[in-house]
Amino acid sequence: MHSKVILRVIICTLALFIAGCAWWKTKPNPTPEQLFDEAYIDYQKGHYDEAITLFQKLKEEHPLSKVAILAEIGMADSYYYKEEYGEAETAYMEFINLHPANKDIPYVMYQLGMCHYNQMSELDRDQSETLKAKKGFERLIMRFPESKYASMAGKKLIDCKKRLAEHEFYVGRFYFKMKEYKAALKRFENIASNYADVDLDFKVNQFIEEAKKHLAENAPPKEEKKITTPPHPSVFF
Repeated sequence: MHSKVILRVIICTLALFIAGCAWWKTKPNPTPEQLFDEAYIDYQKGHYDEAITLFQKLKEEHPLSKVAILAEIGMADSYYYKEEYGEAETAYMEFINLHPANKDIPYVMYQLGMCHYNQMSELDRDQSETLKAKKGFERLIMRFPESKYASMAGKKLIDCKKRLAEHEFYVGRFYFKMKEYKAALKRFENIASNYADVDLDFKVNQFIEEAKKHLAENAPPKEEKKITTPPHPSVFF
């Protein structure tokens, strides 16, 4: 009988303890800082859905709080590391539009470029994402040339240019093999004009020369203009 009483006491104590923990986790009126801390813990643990929910709650309930801006970046970063790049891009763009002079703009612009960089396709596929990443990094470098993120963007920009050049070379060589020399030449000249110094210069110049040579060989002969000799003036007399 005594042991049953002890067991009941233990069970009641555990129930109260668990209820107390639950109350602490979901206390009715957490401060903005408490919400942010809880969201950031979830973010660090990789619990991105939970972090997004809490960051969004913080934004909606405490829009004027000093940590609300951090919550906006936290939500965008959560989408980014969740690899939901479309949602991340939207969140980063919203931050830029709402806070154009914020000190974290260089970081946000870099992350925006990375959303596209991480979606770059293989050489034989469409390179729209590569082009968007390139333009994003160029904007960052132009606007904040002294930022550490501009330096990081510069390295990624080289990758983008190389990928775009290699894609153009891939397509140009395909046209060359198909004996579509005019289309091939256009691709190779585009590389020479816009993507110099990406380790393709020598090969590109060779293909340009070969394409021009084939075009010259296959060009239709020029028609000789017939020169009409005017009649001798004496015919008029």
